[in-house]
Amino acid sequence: MDSGLLRPEVGVVSHVPTSFVWPKEYLVDANGELQAPVVDLDGFLRGDEEATQCAAKLIREACSNHGFFQVINHGVDSCLIREAHHQMDTFFKLPIHRKLSVHKTPGSMWGYSGAHAHRFSSQLPWKETLSFPYHDNTSEHVVTNYFKSTIGEDFEQAGVIFQKYCDGMKQLGLKLTELLAISLGADRLHFRELFSDGCSIMRCNNYPSCQQPNLTLGTGPHCDPTSITILHQDLVGGLDVFADNQWKTVPPRLDALVVNIGDTFMALSNGRYKSCVHRAVVNKYKERKSLAFFLCPKEDKVLRAPDEVVSMDGTKHYPDFTWSHFLHFTQNHYRADQATLPNFINWFLSSKTTN
Repeated sequence: MDSGLLRPEVGVVSHVPTSFVWPKEYLVDANGELQAPVVDLDGFLRGDEEATQCAAKLIREACSNHGFFQVINHGVDSCLIREAHHQMDTFFKLPIHRKLSVHKTPGSMWGYSGAHAHRFSSQLPWKETLSFPYHDNTSEHVVTNYFKSTIGEDFEQAGVIFQKYCDGMKQLGLKLTELLAISLGADRLHFRELFSDGCSIMRCNNYPSCQQPNLTLGTGPHCDPTSITILHQDLVGGLDVFADNQWKTVPPRLDALVVNIGDTFMALSNGRYKSCVHRAVVNKYKERKSLAFFLCPKEDKVLRAPDEVVSMDGTKHYPDFTWSHFLHFTQNHYRADQATLPNFINWFLSSKTTN
């Protein structure tokens, strides 16, 4: 693939290359907006018990249905979010040779990717990404150092901004684990303790405009293998969720963050909460950008649903596994799609049998 196809001026390309064309069944237009609640976190973050129970109820209903909701008054500074978008814009406007100098290498999750062409050769997504790790387990500012050492000294300030952004996302993510635990009837701190020392994933997404948006996708239909995704999207729109057997749009709000359940948390909820299929469509006239933070547990921690949840359900629906096992599966054996979790479970159980 010519990585130059995914420069900002990609709109001048008159025909979508064959490697970017998706089957027609994946390209059906969305029909209306997703009925996802907008959860006001102000009362919960202030410690108001009534507001906390109200937020937990809204989240329970959304996650039992399709796994998507939006949050407002979430505590992450709007100026910081705008600055993160600005720094993302600056990176994606770099000459292609500069971006490729930090491209993902085989076996690594970190760096620049043009359409994931380093891993796949067909049904490529019409996007470019920058992915980097985040954790707060040491005094080292891992994001600041990543930008400075990997992208260059001129991106040190970008690293500072994204370090602060990830700090905010991590703190919000941990608070959301408390709400999720409450909504499931588990101990409030059960999941917080599981995720507090994990290494999470930060990804910047750029979806260039496309002259034939009816042929390709910015991201194909998939469920997130991770646990909890916190997304901020610009006002262009393009996030679709498959619910009630049809595609529904998630309208963008600058003051809101979109939260969705991933496969790993679906297993942690014993299957109560849904990791829903979603995709990103592209726009003929405008590029679209988004910031995605994927909250992950520590790789070697055993993942299992809380005992009280399993007890209430009467059956344990998933075997114990680690995030390391699941991550290895998605990075080496499987391209994330609508059936990643069941296919992982089958692979995991068969690999245990043969070892």
